Order: sequence, then C-alpha cells, then structure tokens
Amino acid sequence: MRFNNLMVSMVAVVTLLFSACQCTETPEKPVNMKYRELGKTGLMVSEIGLGCECFADQDTAFSRQYMNLALDSGINYIDIYTSDPIVRSNIGYALQGRRDKMFIQGHIGTVWVDGQYKRTRDIEEAKAGFNDLLTRLNTDYIDVGMIHIADSREDWLEVVNGPFIQLMKDLKAEGKIHHIGLSSHNTAVALEAVQSGLIEVLMFSINPIFDMMPAGVNLWDSTSYAGNFTNIDSTRMQLYEACVRQNVGISVMKVFGGGRLLDAQQSVLGVALTPCQCIHYALGRPAVATALSGARTIDELLASLHYETATDAEKDYATAFAKSPKASWKGECIYCGHCSPCPQGIDIDKITKLLNLAKMQDSIPQSLIDEYKALKHKAGECTQCGSCESRCPFSVSIRENMIEAKKIFGE
Repeated sequence: MRFNNLMVSMVAVVTLLFSACQCTETPEKPVNMKYRELGKTGLMVSEIGLGCECFADQDTAFSRQYMNLALDSGINYIDIYTSDPIVRSNIGYALQGRRDKMFIQGHIGTVWVDGQYKRTRDIEEAKAGFNDLLTRLNTDYIDVGMIHIADSREDWLEVVNGPFIQLMKDLKAEGKIHHIGLSSHNTAVALEAVQSGLIEVLMFSINPIFDMMPAGVNLWDSTSYAGNFTNIDSTRMQLYEACVRQNVGISVMKVFGGGRLLDAQQSVLGVALTPCQCIHYALGRPAVATALSGARTIDELLASLHYETATDAEKDYATAFAKSPKASWKGECIYCGHCSPCPQGIDIDKITKLLNLAKMQDSIPQSLIDEYKALKHKAGECTQCGSCESRCPFSVSIRENMIEAKKIFGE
C-alpha cells in the first residue's frame, strides 16, 4: 500500500513538472471526422479510435502532441488495455484538461506485477489495478469498463458464474464505469457473451484474414494459416448478427493484423493492404462503431486519419482481395461497394447486409425491418439490369439477392 501511495505521489509530481511544457504544435490534420452510435450505450464515437500502444516508452511532450493531434482531428475514443504504468501515466498527462473530450474504454482484470503485465480474475487484484488506472488518468470514472480478455469458454464461465461479473455490476452502480464491455479474440466466446445480454460493448479482432478463420482457431499460431482460405466464417457472421440484434456496439482491435496486412511479405493474403483499406473493411462489418488504430508514430496516425478524406478508390479493398493468391471470396458479398452506383438509386450494399442478417435467424428482428423501411429505395425497385453484377469482383448473385430481399421485407 505504501508503495502504491508513493507511486501516486510521483505521478502527481511529474504531471506538475511537465504542465508548463505542453507541446502545442501538431502536423496538418484532416477534418470532418464521422461518428457512429456505440450500440445501446448511446455514445457517439469517432469511427477511428485510438489504441494505447503509442504511449509506451515515450516522453510527455510526444504524448501531448500525439493526443492533441487525435483530439483536434475529432477522435474521441481510446482503448486502454495495458496495465503498464508508463502508458497509463502518459495518457493521463496527455489528456490533462481535455478528459471530457475523450471516451475511455478501460480494462478491468489487467495488473502490473514485478514489472510485468498480468491478467487476473482475482477480485482484489482487479480492484487495485482499476484504481491505479483511475489515479494515473486523473479521472473518477471510465466510460466503458471492459472485462479484460476472455479467450476461452472456461474463462468466460468463470467470469459470469463467479464474483467478477458482480464486480463489474458494482462498479457500474457506483458510477465508476458507465457501461460494461468485454474484449475477446475468440468468436465462440464473444458470441456467447453477446447472447448473454450482460455486455453493451464488444472489443473484437476484425480484419479480412481473421474473418476467414474458424471459431476456436488459435489466431496466434502460424500453422493456423497454412493452406488457402474461402469466404467469411459462418460463426463470425452469427456474431455480427447477434451484435446487431442485441444492439451491442463493436470496437475493433487488430485492424491491421498487427501490421502484417500492410506488408505483402508478412501477410498471409499474399498482397499488401493500406491502412485505409483495412479501416474500410473493419467499418463495413455489421455493428462496428469504431476501428482502433494501433498507430505508434505521428505519421502512422496521420495515415489512419487520412481515411476521413480518402477517395473511394483509396478505400477500395476488393481490388486487392481479388489479387490474393491464397484467399477467395467468390460468390460472397463482403460489402465492398463495387456494385454501386445503381441506376435506380438502390443502396445494394446496405440491402445485402440487411438480407444476410435476416437470413441468419428464424424471425426477422423489428430493428432490421425498420432499417429497411427507412431506405429511400427498396429492393423491389430493381429492374434486373445487371450492371451491378458486371462490376462485382466476387461474382455475387446480386439480382437474386434483390428478389430475395423483396420477398423477405415485403417491398
């Protein structure tokens, strides 16, 4: 306890010492950030968010510059999964005076022991780790409190059947967290958590190659990527549908696959994608509200922010996908938008997404019906001209989809 108090005092002293050295210069930045509703939380979050990796082993001047660039560019959502005291303190300093401009997604169950990160389900350890987070950020609440990484069903069951879930509920009742979320890399676990109705936000790893991996596969084992890949895994689609039905917002991690998707030599796709293409793919998945950029430098952050001013051609990932020697999406819509524009003004991409979500369940949720009815042009207006199919890189039967959508939604 004395050690913890000493650390808190040292953080306060360092903050005061550097308060007069705020970096006010920021590089040229884009404007017109777009915002999306984060599921049932009602929070309107920037579609590009921040990871916390960039604040590790940095000085306070860089931290302030980086955060100023993010905030001034419209970013208002950050994930803080780490227990590293340097990262937490740097973020706290960087947010000084601007805490109300940023929604914080903070993790509970991550602690720092003997200079090392540790994930824990011990209640006292979790409480201490969370209190340390509040102290270092100089705040008395976290907007979204995350159950830190549940990647096995056994761990998830331990959370929901033990005292950990009660801890989360207590913190919410006390106002120390405003919403409850979960981080996971396991599709099956994430699906069960969403269906439980206990979480409001899911932090999940989404990128083109992860979407093609079967549920339960170890994403960190290189042998999992041997061979070729075909289409999005059905369990992933069930997860996205469940998030839409339960109104659980998704914040996306691993948007760039740890940077590997940006390098043709490292990417299992065999082709290099750009940050804009990766972000566009992630934001196109159902229920996704924000894609968290793991940019570690100012230039990398600017590359992610460029998405807000990028052309459709710069965002287009389908052309790159079509060149992949190891993956095929033939016959499957991946919401790339190549089908547009429709001569009748139909939002083919949106209707196809609603159709796919509706087909995954016995009865159609009223929310999907309402979303369809709100469209200016319906599937029934399709003249079957086929211009959309001539542009589709993956030979999707779009005209059949429009006929089916009319049958399901009634117009």
